[in-house]
Amino acid sequence: MKKILIAVVALLIGACGAMQTKGEQSLSAGMRQYEAGEYAEAQKSFAAALEAGVPLNEQVEARKHLAFIHCVSGRQAQCREEFRRALDLNPQLELTPAEAGHPSWGPAFRAVKAGRR
Repeated sequence: MKKILIAVVALLIGACGAMQTKGEQSLSAGMRQYEAGEYAEAQKSFAAALEAGVPLNEQVEARKHLAFIHCVSGRQAQCREEFRRALDLNPQLELTPAEAGHPSWGPAFRAVKAGRR
């Protein structure tokens, strides 16, 4: 009985992953790649998620992480543009304290946000 229950739970968990849209799958892949430091691949995955269409809150996350990638890659103009796009989607967007304290994208985000007032 216990083995059957475990098998059913595993099947349900697997089905949940299969129910993700292409955009959600791309966003999930992008987050994993970003966390692993695979920024070029993460950038492609975030762009694919946006192109495929994801819900608004996930668009904001994709744009924010694209901004992070551009900032750490020395592409300040693109970094600011992605922050602008994220803020267009969610004007109330705030970075977490850890994100806001980052020396590369923290100041870029604050500059873009201050320019919107």
